Amino acid sequence: MGKTTFEYDVLVIGSGAAGISAALKAKQQGLDVLVVDKEPYLGGTTAVSGGWLWVPGNKQGIAEGDTREEAERYIKALAGESYDEDAVRTFLDEVPGALDFFEKDAGIEFHYPEMAPDYQMDTPGARKSGRALTVARTNGRILKHNRLRIQPYLYTYTVFGYMPEIGPDIATFIKANRSLKAFAYVQRKILRTWAEKLLFRRSLVRTNGNALMTRMLAVATDWDIPMWTETRATRILKDDQGVVTGAEIAGAHTGAVRARLGVVLAAGGFSGNPELRSQVFGHDPRGDNHVTPTIGHQGDSYLLAQEHGGVLDTRPHQPASWGPVTVWKNLRGRQRVFPHLRAFGLPGLIAVNRKGERFANESYSYHDFGVEMINENSAERDTFGWIIADRKAMHTYGIGYAKPWPLPTWYYKKVGYLVEGRTVAELAARIGVPEAGLQRTLAEFNRHAAHGEDPKFQRGSNWFHHFKGDMEHKPNPNLAPIDKAPYYAVKIQMGDLGTYAGLAVNTRSEVVTESGEAVPGLYAVGTAAVSVFGGGYPGYGSNIGPAMVFGHQVGRDIAAHAAQRAGELSPGRAAR
Repeated sequence: MGKTTFEYDVLVIGSGAAGISAALKAKQQGLDVLVVDKEPYLGGTTAVSGGWLWVPGNKQGIAEGDTREEAERYIKALAGESYDEDAVRTFLDEVPGALDFFEKDAGIEFHYPEMAPDYQMDTPGARKSGRALTVARTNGRILKHNRLRIQPYLYTYTVFGYMPEIGPDIATFIKANRSLKAFAYVQRKILRTWAEKLLFRRSLVRTNGNALMTRMLAVATDWDIPMWTETRATRILKDDQGVVTGAEIAGAHTGAVRARLGVVLAAGGFSGNPELRSQVFGHDPRGDNHVTPTIGHQGDSYLLAQEHGGVLDTRPHQPASWGPVTVWKNLRGRQRVFPHLRAFGLPGLIAVNRKGERFANESYSYHDFGVEMINENSAERDTFGWIIADRKAMHTYGIGYAKPWPLPTWYYKKVGYLVEGRTVAELAARIGVPEAGLQRTLAEFNRHAAHGEDPKFQRGSNWFHHFKGDMEHKPNPNLAPIDKAPYYAVKIQMGDLGTYAGLAVNTRSEVVTESGEAVPGLYAVGTAAVSVFGGGYPGYGSNIGPAMVFGHQVGRDIAAHAAQRAGELSPGRAAR
């Protein structure tokens, strides 16, 4: 019996923001689209993310006076020698049209926050708001029969199952043990989450990246786009002229997909592939010094394209968007990962190295802190550090996954997430750092933190730092002495939110070979492709923003490109 052949215009491999963006725009163009994903759930890493988009040139930014020149200046400063002028120009050109499509045609309800500072506020061209946006929370019922098919939250990042939204929601959660009003608010959220899980197997209220993917997948459902899970693309197919015509698939659906107009690779990056990591990540030469919380990023996009000349573009000065993580095993022996994207910019928490010394500004973005953490450990076999806090900070904020008072700390200590010491000396002994070094670090930090100052690293010196901290804490939202026993520590290692190195592409998102020639009919978007930001991380949503913008571009133009190849359009009309 021969293979089953499925006929479509476009095949999209991957169901995160990049892939679904391409699928939606292609479908709106009247094309017949199929989405396949090897994972058991739809939504990819986007569904467990914060759900932000960094998209300069949106309507809010324009109204606030943001300019194209400022955005270019800022991106160029972060990219340095890795700056790709053509890619950045294309990205900024495409933002308005992409957002217009998602809002007006797809009905995605974006939220434009009053403040969402760029991550490097001291860099020329940075702005306090107007470039990062997110989506309004939504109800999972809009997914209809696909409601339970979306990737669940990363549980370690929830508060007993509820995922707080960045902004007023999470700010209220932080105050839950200091305000009866906030406590009642949090109690309602958690109880509703539990009730909905009991009644409907999963909470109906969706926030952050899960809300974004719920909305996008709901549109795909309404537009009758088939989305096959547990279906892996195993090989890209070409015709006699070297044009990509589809792919072989295996799993829940097996056979060959004939894609008349082309194939879109949107299956994520390669940070979950130890062999590829060891080739690209300087801190991980053995493939055992990095833990990723991403979903499905095993390098499928690159491995599929490699056979046809696709190459990894490693020009970005940072090969991934870094994010420190803590790794431990729960009581059942299952590995858990917590990404520290915000936790240690709060008052009364610092990060130290193996000498017990601070090595970076803890209010940096997770990416920029990760750069410092890698540099600090460059001469060592393993990349790690420690978050240090005292009873006040633990009582008020907790440390990442370890929740604050009134919750007890015994569980977090039992599973090895949290280390406690009755004195600084005892804590230092338990985590293996020199007592003298840690004592000296705390004495120096405390002397200045009491006055809201950090002369060593200038923590708490700009709007982004404050946005990460506790805005109600005085005199500085990011600083407080660490001087009340007992003392606590949490180990941090190196992780990521997606790769920045990726398949080399041209300004049409076509995969290109080492010579720069396009592989006809093959596209890469999202973290499957090289980042437009050259290794810098501009602000909230620096992965998802370009993913959706370039996904939209491919969905819009894929038919025109195929027609151009067939000689039905002149090159001048088809090229974008």
